[in-house]
Amino acid sequence: MDEVRIQIKRVRLKGDVVPLPAYMTEGSAGMDLSADLEADVVLAPLERALIPTGIAVALPRGFEAQIRPRSGLALREGITLVNSPGTIDSDYRGEIQVITINMGKESVVIRRGQRVAQMVVQRVCRARWQEVSDLPPSERQEGGFGHTDSKED
Repeated sequence: MDEVRIQIKRVRLKGDVVPLPAYMTEGSAGMDLSADLEADVVLAPLERALIPTGIAVALPRGFEAQIRPRSGLALREGITLVNSPGTIDSDYRGEIQVITINMGKESVVIRRGQRVAQMVVQRVCRARWQEVSDLPPSERQEGGFGHTDSKED
């Protein structure tokens, strides 16, 4: 498995430090991100909040970090991310924060150190457009929005 070395900086050094992003199992694709809060955040149903993680990273050029919801938190608490996946670009050096929303029916408390999201590091490439008058044919052509669903006659 490929590895990439990424510089990381803690941006909040008050009190107990929260864990750095970490893979929870050997086969994990994403690293869990923890909330770096000074006080608990209570999210009412359908309420959003920007949750800081206390870290900033320097991704190498040609990489991005995708910020995604944690499935267990989504199932148990109804917590997900508004812009999922969020993208951390290689030239961004600010604190990673996650826009969290409570999709559940009850208020939810987010606490300091709680694992609130996951981060997946991916390679990216840059696209260069080549404008043409016609596109090459494909089996699918313009089919979309459920075009492969079975149709009952």
